[in-house]
Amino acid sequence: MPALSHGRQPDHEPDPALAWFGEVPGHGLLDVESASMARVLAASPSLPWAWFGVAAASPPLGRGVALRRSADGFDGAVRCRLPLPLASEAFGAVLLQHVFDDGVDCAPLLSECARILAPGGRLWLATLNPWSPYRLRWAGSGLHARDAGHWQTMLRASGFAADPVSLQWLGPRWRVAHGEAGVGAADVLRAGVALTLTKRVHAAIPPGRLQQLRWQTGLGQAGLANAGLPQAAQSGRVDSGRGDARRGASVPSATDRNDAAAVARIARIAPDRSDATRGGAQRR
Repeated sequence: MPALSHGRQPDHEPDPALAWFGEVPGHGLLDVESASMARVLAASPSLPWAWFGVAAASPPLGRGVALRRSADGFDGAVRCRLPLPLASEAFGAVLLQHVFDDGVDCAPLLSECARILAPGGRLWLATLNPWSPYRLRWAGSGLHARDAGHWQTMLRASGFAADPVSLQWLGPRWRVAHGEAGVGAADVLRAGVALTLTKRVHAAIPPGRLQQLRWQTGLGQAGLANAGLPQAAQSGRVDSGRGDARRGASVPSATDRNDAAAVARIARIAPDRSDATRGGAQRR
């Protein structure tokens, strides 16, 4: 990770359109945004911040990495291009100050911001307001102003899909020296707009529903039938001798019935020895 410092002025000027922020009308907007960045950092986790801005803007005070737009990419604490040589989820706040207002493709840098921003960290994006009368002051400079709906779509496509976005309008409406900030109906005509969101931790796919286990207290009716138990045992009823006597019937036990059946089978198979003995005596 590079050393944390405010950096130096870029050696190569970026798109000439961004030089408008170095003029008096541009300073009237940048001065208001400095106070807005300080409020964002005060509510962010106690981690270093990463600031990306134009040459005329000043990074916030404190511990962080400051990178300015240049013709070759970014210059400041480290001179680099995309992808950024910064650790993933290492910053508590990422501040983007008008780095996209010259019409550059914003998707690559926004994706990198989603990578380096820590969970719970805050992203702050300042851009020009296309609905403000102040746009007449940058007309013809080559700047491109896009509405808040466009930026919300780009943020969702860059990895901030489920993170709510709050809006705040910044800067003067027309007079350069009257820059303020607000979220009221009259503030939508201010020169700039800032989008702020907090990176949330997205939960993984929840596990399946756990199966509830319980102790088996006994076999069911089907299990009892398969086990060959009599219907009386299946129904849980036990007939006692006292009940049988009360009904006036004598019910033999299972052991007696089995013994009687065995005796009957033996009687059918074995011949009567007494008859055989009597027949032999008669023949003699």
